[in-house]
Amino acid sequence: MAQKTIFLPDIGEVVIRKRKGAKSIRLSVSHDGQIRLSMPTWSPYAVGMEFVRSKSEWLQTQSHGKGHSILKDGDRIGKAHRIVISEALKDKISTRVTETEIQINIPAHQKPEDKEIQACIRSAALKALKQEASKLLPQRLESLAAEHGFRYTSVSIKQLKARWGSCNSHKQIALSSYLMQLPWELIDYVLLHELVHTRIMAHGKPFWDELSKYVSHLPRKRKIIRTHRPALIPQA
Repeated sequence: MAQKTIFLPDIGEVVIRKRKGAKSIRLSVSHDGQIRLSMPTWSPYAVGMEFVRSKSEWLQTQSHGKGHSILKDGDRIGKAHRIVISEALKDKISTRVTETEIQINIPAHQKPEDKEIQACIRSAALKALKQEASKLLPQRLESLAAEHGFRYTSVSIKQLKARWGSCNSHKQIALSSYLMQLPWELIDYVLLHELVHTRIMAHGKPFWDELSKYVSHLPRKRKIIRTHRPALIPQA
């Protein structure tokens, strides 16, 4: 399957996939806001790009409904940060992430819900999540590994959108910064999930039996985590 990522002004990043057997063009927006276009292998990319442009109004509506909520003053991001929006002294947007605040200064003539302002707030909020995740998740992973006798070679924090974490055959673990928006019991579930992958890679019965030794009420937590997604979702 051929794949190409393009950037269209006023729309953003679009992932175009050419699928064997596809007979028509299909456009969708994933739960984390990624714009996806699938099309027949014989169709030119230019046709797909023009189709996306023709659906710009629809995409704007879909994006706000799927992981692109309007970020507001006072919204909580992750475990420790809140958004603080203030009027800028200069006619310029500025952002700053501290230990507890995501500070956004905007010109008097602009509104927080303006597209440009929202993009700046989102960028700063993602930075805050990465800051929290980089500080807390490696420590917690190390603690759980020591407690249960697991060994891994490295841990990295990434803005994973399709999964909460991963572990490869070299026992290298990657964790999504979006984890900081989950309750700690679900964060521990994900961390232990990846640690068990250092012993058993495949998601078969042996894997789930092994994970159940370390995660209490495993079926319930598996069910609950399916209701969450790796996306920027503020809380009041």
